[in-house]
Amino acid sequence: MSKDLTPGATLPDFELPDDSGTKHRLSDLQGDNAMVLLLGRGEHCPRERQHQHEMVRFHGWCAVAYTQLVTVLPNTLHDVSKMRIATGAYWPFLADADLEVQRRLEINEYTDSHHAATVPHTIVLAPGLVIDKVYVGYWFWGRPSPEDLWADLRDLHRRIKSDFDPTTEQARAAWTAAHKTGLPV
Repeated sequence: MSKDLTPGATLPDFELPDDSGTKHRLSDLQGDNAMVLLLGRGEHCPRERQHQHEMVRFHGWCAVAYTQLVTVLPNTLHDVSKMRIATGAYWPFLADADLEVQRRLEINEYTDSHHAATVPHTIVLAPGLVIDKVYVGYWFWGRPSPEDLWADLRDLHRRIKSDFDPTTEQARAAWTAAHKTGLPV
């Protein structure tokens, strides 16, 4: 079983390099937004490539929906770059070449004797790296579709955004109060 990947827990704030070698903390990439974190199996896997390719359409939605998307692969910078380019992705791809994430979360794929593969996980995170939902994609159908993630993020935003429904009295009162004080809205 995965370690520390339960809803309500806080994901460790890993710092990993992107495919150009620049290090990023997950919390910095997330900011104050929701985030979908794809912990991939590795560049060698055709199922991984297919899932990352499917997420290209999803990422277009993230750009307008206050949601970040990040992929972490157990590969070198070169292999992570190959995967990002091959799938047409343009969100951050991070390299876990030292397998820090894999070891810390205990998600090594012990059934693969040829690669340092990770059991694929997709994690929906609330602000503050708080785990909201976890998918285990060892079998390809265990990975979420863009539509699954849309439903998860709708539910999450409904809970974390006080103005998710701007027609409520509470949302209107908060907007009115902000405008009276001159605060930006």
